Amino acid sequence: MALRAALRRRYWATVPARLRLLRATTLLLATVLAALLTLAGLSVMGAWGSVAGRDAPRTTSAADLDLALNNMDAQAANILLAGGNAGKGRLQTPYTKAVVFYDGARREISHDLRALAVAAQGNRTDEKTVENLTDDFAEYQELIGRALENDGHAGGKGAALVDYRGATDLLQGKLLPAARALVSSNDKAFDAEYSSARSALSARLIAVLALGVLVLAVLGALQWYLARAFRRILNPGVLAATVCTLLAVILGTQLLTSTSGHLRGARRDAFDSVVALSRTRAIAYDANADESRYLLDPGRRDQYAASFLTKSQQLYGLKGATLTTYDSALATSRQAYESDHRDLRFTGEFRRELDNITFPGERAAAERTVQSYAVYQLDDRRIRALLAAGKADQAVEFCMGWEPGTSNSHFGVWIAALDKVTDINRAHFAASVEDGRSAVTGLLPGTDGLLFAAAALTALGLRPRLAEFR
Repeated sequence: MALRAALRRRYWATVPARLRLLRATTLLLATVLAALLTLAGLSVMGAWGSVAGRDAPRTTSAADLDLALNNMDAQAANILLAGGNAGKGRLQTPYTKAVVFYDGARREISHDLRALAVAAQGNRTDEKTVENLTDDFAEYQELIGRALENDGHAGGKGAALVDYRGATDLLQGKLLPAARALVSSNDKAFDAEYSSARSALSARLIAVLALGVLVLAVLGALQWYLARAFRRILNPGVLAATVCTLLAVILGTQLLTSTSGHLRGARRDAFDSVVALSRTRAIAYDANADESRYLLDPGRRDQYAASFLTKSQQLYGLKGATLTTYDSALATSRQAYESDHRDLRFTGEFRRELDNITFPGERAAAERTVQSYAVYQLDDRRIRALLAAGKADQAVEFCMGWEPGTSNSHFGVWIAALDKVTDINRAHFAASVEDGRSAVTGLLPGTDGLLFAAAALTALGLRPRLAEFR
């Protein structure tokens, strides 16, 4: 009891003791609040570093690999189609362009595999996937190399086709599923990082508000006690400290809420569309390759026609549509959508993008992409009609030509329109990352400065009162 009474006299029973206790409490809470905001800021900067420097690049590298694999196989088919008989009757422009694109895709795949191998370190599943991809890609290149070599010999088309079949079967059976598994795995990792960062920001926001209210309550109690004990209405130092604390809480809240908003903008508004559009681009190249395969391999035409339709449905799904009815169903659904943007009678990757329209110019760019896709689909029917009419050479020339009005020309327009939509979302992703970082670097120093100023002003404001008791 004696010890308790002594402690009470020392820390609360006298006026100076009460002032010192309230001062210490204010300084402690302000310091804790500044530390909490500083740790939150450092954590957010770390999250932005992970998002921009690791999570997004990993996902896009996997998507780029998917695309490059499809492109390489498509160009291999185009080389075989345009090569003629050991170079005789070669379609020179399509052949030259196909060779250039083929080499570019091969280099891109090698680069993406190296990047993904580094990114997969520590994740045994992804490491194994990349190892298998690397081995399977080596086998794929060997098969394509043999096909191209056989095609260079007179009468070698049959042997070349056998090797190409083996290569494209390996692509469809192993390489593409593995690449898409990496896209999914890396995208899920990004999503987990995003969800964790947003949850942490929400928890810290609650803590900042609670601590801020507590500091303001202590300062209010201190102001009330000073007015009661010293018969003065306001203490200027404590009043200034209260204003600084209130501003710090407002700025700290703004820092955390704006960062959370920028994170959502980067992930949900922008990057979700980037992933969907990257997947669209890869499927588009695979569908385009199916047209070349269809012309190249008479024994598998039914298979490649069905495959083209499947990919078309993945891009712009129309229930019950066949190659014969697809174009009219597409036109009807487009007219319905143009009349009412809520009337979405289709599914697939285009629907995914149109459901996530966020940025200025994005809707118009997405609609132009659908328009150019519809033109490309009509070209496909023309290719099949020419072949059915016994005009195989004309079908090949129309499919592989680069002159205005040919299928490749329209495919290029479609891909350019698709890239425009992707670029809009990539730009806003980068802007969200930059704005999120700027929110931390711009607001955190001022917030911490205000809290330290509040602590200093509290001490200065109490100094004259405490001096009265010396």
